[in-house]
Amino acid sequence: MLDKISGDIMLSWGVKRFIIAFIAGALANFALPPFDFFAVLFISFPILVWLIDGASKQPDKGFIAARKPAFITGWSFGFGYFTSGLWWLGNAVLTSGEEAYWALPLAVFALPAVLAIFYGLAVVLARTFWDNSIGRIFALSASFGALEYLRATVFTGFPWNTIGYAGMPVPLAMQSSQIIGIFGMSIITVFIASVPALLATKKGLKPGFIIAGLMIAAHIGYGIFSLSKPLPENSGHILRIVQPSIDQAEKWDDEKRAEIFKTYLRLSAEPPAENQERPSVIIWPETSVPFILTKTPDALSQIADTLKIGQTLITGAVRLEESASGEADKYYNTVYVINDEGQITGSADKHHLVPFGEYLPFESLLRSIGLTPIAETFGGFTGASKQRILELGNNLKLLPLICYEAIFPKYSQNDELGLSALINLTNDAWYGDTPGPHQHLRQAQLRSVETGLPLIRSGNNGISVVTDAKGRIIDGLALNYVGKLDFELPGRTDILFNHTQRNLAFAILLLISFFIAFLFTRGSVMKS
Repeated sequence: MLDKISGDIMLSWGVKRFIIAFIAGALANFALPPFDFFAVLFISFPILVWLIDGASKQPDKGFIAARKPAFITGWSFGFGYFTSGLWWLGNAVLTSGEEAYWALPLAVFALPAVLAIFYGLAVVLARTFWDNSIGRIFALSASFGALEYLRATVFTGFPWNTIGYAGMPVPLAMQSSQIIGIFGMSIITVFIASVPALLATKKGLKPGFIIAGLMIAAHIGYGIFSLSKPLPENSGHILRIVQPSIDQAEKWDDEKRAEIFKTYLRLSAEPPAENQERPSVIIWPETSVPFILTKTPDALSQIADTLKIGQTLITGAVRLEESASGEADKYYNTVYVINDEGQITGSADKHHLVPFGEYLPFESLLRSIGLTPIAETFGGFTGASKQRILELGNNLKLLPLICYEAIFPKYSQNDELGLSALINLTNDAWYGDTPGPHQHLRQAQLRSVETGLPLIRSGNNGISVVTDAKGRIIDGLALNYVGKLDFELPGRTDILFNHTQRNLAFAILLLISFFIAFLFTRGSVMKS
């Protein structure tokens, strides 16, 4: 039965082949948040393997034409995966008003079509080492790992929903990322998910399942070991996250700004629960202040009146840098630290901006035809030249990750900086009640695991959480809930590998996988 199904898939062509690949890719999204149904990958990736089996090279054609069947197969799978996984970006466009509607097809179809190119290239690379043995499983997993790394790097990178996240539905399954990172986990995930394809021919079936079983045992075993190690005591710092759930359509409405600001002040001033200490640090989400803070001294005065003696506010806001030379003013997506006297004592600007969201690539050209960034309230943003640490005193040092900076492992490096925690300020109200906020949370959660630092995540409409240094959610506020969350900051823990060492471990795993694939391919060629 299975050999007939695999044969039909392998021999499919034209529109039928595209539909099969698209559906297989789309199904894979059910392994991601909020569904976390990993087992669906045992359908998606075997189908992809069988499709690649039928995407044979055409040696009588040129270099590119000969690889076209493999590329189209991988691209179709990727188009299904990214369309199904990122459709909610259209909600951000619709929330932005009619002037941003031009970006709707770009967000819903064009972006997935571009991202799918990486999966198309992954299949082309894998097909280079392809045969009918277990070697093709090594080739496919290694190729996905390599191209996922490139997707996170080239053209500023966009590693959202890297396939490795599908193998990490719970903290127990996240701990391996301390060693091989998210891209190494992509190799492991694709290998394990693809092994059932061997059931169709039975060739390489036993070693395939043994290797996959050993991978699962090592993966889960290390998770058990890591989570069994006791964490240091809590830091003693009491913090509060404020989650106001401001409607994105009203956020920059002139008539609503004063009311919105009062909502933040009211939630910040609420007394702690009975028998709990007053928080020393209050945290507002990304761009929570609905005006230019430095141009509104009365707002700083109101903050000072709200804060108790010794309290500090961390808030997201738009920062204006006025030009003295007649050039255009610059706007930054900023995190401010404000003391109980209303004085700004520290700040950090967003380093990695969202293309088309916060700035326009090829800005002069695109603006000349009437296009603007989606977040065009103040004009396009400028990115900071480097990251900054927020030092609040009392041995409290936070590494800020503004919005989608949290999806990039390279911005969450814990290299002897004496950091206390990661702090992710975001505004996921753009995405509405969709999978987007859940996916964003999972990716931020993994940064905590990789760095051995607790995560403080403050979102306008959620999902706001605090995790321990192993990525376990200690407490949180649900999506669209209005309220506050008081907590004691967990302690940090030592990590086995730093960011550079994790990349090295990924590279070694990648090379080993390609080498094994090469050995099988070489053996098949010699036999033929």
